[in-house]
Order: sequence, then C-alpha cells, then structure tokens
Amino acid sequence: MRVALIGQPNCGKSTLFNQVAGYKAETGNFSGTTVTYFESRVRLNGKVIHLVDLPGTYTLRSGSPAELETVNYLDSREVDVIVNVADATRLSTALDLTLELLPLNKPLILALNMLDEAARIGLRIDGPGLARELGVPVLPLVASKGRGVKGLFLKVLEMGDQKDGKDVVLQTQPHDKHQKVIELTGRFVTQGERKITWRDRLDNILLHPFWGYAILLFVLFSFFQGVYGFGKLVEPPLLAFFDTVTANILAPFNNAPFAAGVLLGVMQGITGGIAIVLPYLLPFLFGLGLLEDIGYLPRIAFLMDALMHKVGLHGKAIVPFILGYGCNVPAVMSTRTLEEPRDRYIAAALATLVPCAARLAVVFGLVAFYLGSFAALGLYIFNLLVIAVTGRILSNMLPEATPGLILEMPGYRLPTLKNALNKAWFRMREFMVEAWPLLIAGSAVLAVLNYFQWTYIFNSLVRPLTWVMGLPAEVGVPLIFGILRKELSLVMLGQALGTMDFSSAMSATQMTVYATFVMFYLPCLATLSVLKRELGMRPMLSISALTVLIAFIAALLVRGVTALIYLRGAGW
Repeated sequence: MRVALIGQPNCGKSTLFNQVAGYKAETGNFSGTTVTYFESRVRLNGKVIHLVDLPGTYTLRSGSPAELETVNYLDSREVDVIVNVADATRLSTALDLTLELLPLNKPLILALNMLDEAARIGLRIDGPGLARELGVPVLPLVASKGRGVKGLFLKVLEMGDQKDGKDVVLQTQPHDKHQKVIELTGRFVTQGERKITWRDRLDNILLHPFWGYAILLFVLFSFFQGVYGFGKLVEPPLLAFFDTVTANILAPFNNAPFAAGVLLGVMQGITGGIAIVLPYLLPFLFGLGLLEDIGYLPRIAFLMDALMHKVGLHGKAIVPFILGYGCNVPAVMSTRTLEEPRDRYIAAALATLVPCAARLAVVFGLVAFYLGSFAALGLYIFNLLVIAVTGRILSNMLPEATPGLILEMPGYRLPTLKNALNKAWFRMREFMVEAWPLLIAGSAVLAVLNYFQWTYIFNSLVRPLTWVMGLPAEVGVPLIFGILRKELSLVMLGQALGTMDFSSAMSATQMTVYATFVMFYLPCLATLSVLKRELGMRPMLSISALTVLIAFIAALLVRGVTALIYLRGAGW
C-alpha cells in the first residue's frame, strides 16, 4: 500500500512523516527531474505501507516543476490513499488545496494539524460537519506531539484495504473554488475570543527593526559559543585517545615504511572524522534542528530579507540563502521556485557562498579551536558582508525588477529532545555514509603521494594562489581534495602538515586566511553537479570562477586585517 502525504508549506507534513518514519527515509527524484521527495517503509498492524512525503505545494495548478510532478504522482495508480495535512490555524488557505485534491477520485483523508495552536488563538472547527460536507474523513492531529497520529494511520489502513475511493461530493471550478472555501470556513470554523499571549508579543520583539537584529546577533553568538564549547571540550581527549590507538596499531610496522604510511593515513582519516569534524558538526546540526523546530528560522529569513532589500537582493532569493547553512545542495535546488533565470542565477551564486555544515567544521576546527569563538563569529559576520556586497554587484550587473517575499510565519513550538536528536542524526548520516569514507580514502591517497614524493605536483598547481595568500605550500593538496568534500580540506591539512596540532605549523593569520578561502572557494562536487543540472554548464562554470575570485580577494583582505591585529597583540 502506498500512502502520499501532501500539504502546503509549514503545515507540519514533514513532522508527521518523521513521527512515523523515525527519520529513516530515502530521498528520491521524480524520473527525469531534480525534484525530490522522501519515502519510507512503515510497519502498521502487521502490514507494510510505503509512505511518501511529497514536496510542499500551495496549489496543483501553478505549473511549477515541483507541483507538476506532484500532480503526476498523485494521478498515478501507485497511490492508494492521500493524506492531506492542513494547518488548522490557516484552514481557509489549506482548503484551497483540499478542493483541488477531491476531483482526483482517490481515497482522501483531511488531517487537521496544529489543533492545539488553533485552540490557542480561539478557533473552533466542526470536524464532523466538515467531513459530511466534503465526503471524506476529517481527523484531528497534533503531529509535533504525536497526538492523533495512531488514529490517522489506522484510518489510512482501513481506507487502503477497502480500495474504494469515495464519490466526490464537491466538484468545483477554479473560479468558483474560492467562494466555496469562504462558505466552508464560514459554516464550520468559529472564531472565539483570541487571547494575546507571550507568543504574540514575542514577534513584536524578535521582528523589531532594531531589537530583532540585536537578538539575532545574540542568538548567533550563543549558537557559536555552544558549538565551540562542546567541540573544545570533546576534541582534545578524542585526539589523545586516537593518538594512543594509532601508535599501538603502527608499532608492528616499523620495518615496513610504505604499509606504515598508508595505515597512518587511514588512521588520520578516521581520527579526523571522529575527533575533529564530529565534535562541531553534531552540535551544529542539533542546534539548527532546535531553531527550526522552535520556529525561529523563518524569522531569520524575514529579518535577512529586509536587510538584503537594502543591498539589491529581493524576495524569494533569500530562501536558498537560509537553506545553505545546512547544505548547499538543497539550497541550489530550491532556486527552481524562482520564476526568472536571472533570479535563479543570483540566488544559486549566493547560496554557494554560504558556509554549509561541512565548511563550518573547518571554521570551528581551525579558527574557533585555536583562536576562540569570537574569531569564528567574526568570520561568519564577514561572510554575510561579502554575500551582501556580491548580491549588490550581481543585481547591478543584471538589473531587473524582482518580486518581494511572501513568507508565512509558523507558530512557536516547544521542541522535543527526541525530535532534535533524530533530526541531527538524520542529517549527519550523509557525513557518516558519504563524507567519512572519502576522508579515509583521501588520507590514504595522500599517504601514497607523500611516500612517492608526488605531492609537489598538486601543490605547485595552486602555489601562485597560496603564495600570495601567505600560506604554506603544503596546503595545495587539501584545497584540491576539498572540492570533493569540504571536510577533506581540514582533515587532510593535518596530514599534509605532518601534525594535527595546526598551531604548531601555521600562524594565527595563516589559519584565519586558510579558513576564509575554504569558506568561499569552489563548492563541493555534489553542489557543482546540482548547479549544472539546475542552471546549465556555462552558469555552473561562471559561478565556480566567481567563488574562486571572491575567495581569493576575501582571503587577502582577511590576511591584511588579521596581520595587523595579531601584530599589535590585540588578539580576538
């Protein structure tokens, strides 16, 4: 049995999916497209159902690639039951999509999610009456707290077993549809007295033209302090432990230098992944999940949109920018929601400059660990300024009026530890499955290059850049391999320098300059691939060249500033 979840953005659809799937899902692409969906197998009452989380969509009629693929998927014979997840606090908007789903003649369930939020703002919904009018089951749901989930899927199982789509009660034309929504909400939704609570007052502060940005800086600083504090506490004992393990493993190979070198490279890859990357990656992903669950990320998008308007970046282009802090791949993919090629190009270019979680590992493992959290925060603020200036320049080079951003603010919610940990693990699996094996393999390859003294070939390719930036010649190999995965540029740096104590081989200025260059230069191979699919070969090449140019200029600026700071002994 195949069950499809469909709903508008911010309706809690993915929360429901993760409650059932337990964050164990596979990412798929619709045939011939880059539009993604999530799918998981779930056991329910002894039966296995295939649960599909389709892309969020406001309507089936807009013609965007994601919505077209969603319509094709729902219209296929593979879907046995459709679960339409609706935000009960915005039922008038959600019913637009429901009325479009009814004519598909598929077994349909309307799940009214966030009923606790609806009750808080004084909304009362007559679910049984709405069910009689629509001719489909209407069930209560609070997905974030697991309420109503079991009853919903038992109903799914029942309808799937019956294999009989109900006759559609309502057949509406697109131009009569909005009138019907107004009629339905008027009959079945009652607005009681809304109480002004602390949540309502909170937005007056968090979105304030001055205090909103002040609080944002405080949140970012606290976030950095938390990640830095955890990593600073965990990294040294882990490094000491693996140093002991590595010494014991290498002891029998004293008379076999090649085998010892390769084995050392493998151990350095293992050590780097566990002791250098994970201590910063795990708390970052955990904190990002908390901010997402609380509902603060859309507020950040709102604040940043207002700021970017002043430098020439408008509208929906800010959404990929926000997504890029998790990973540049979905950030670039999200640019397909922009209507104009010019907007897609600018948004994709800026998204590749955003320091993703992998680049964050470099910033924290190299700058924050040795120079302090203020240095890392300074680099991130500098990154925002560079992106803002780049956006302004690109907007002036490609002048065109762009649409503004229409952004719905979800309600604040109390996050749960289980959800935050599961979400962090779900996102960290990519590192464990894809990046970590590359770290180990890359370290082994570098060991072979070192043994045969071939590393000078790679180092000489980028030596003109590294020489001007004042970096050691040995950093060429980590920078080249870093194109595969950004974590490689940190782990292989230790191997290239011959020590994991970077402060013994690089000055404070060099560590800051290196981290700056890594933060901006060429996106990883996966992002380059997505850029080519979304925009084409020429835009991908031009964006790649642009990132290298920006990285070089930014690194030179940072070199000059930090050299003055450290020379005068001011510190961070």
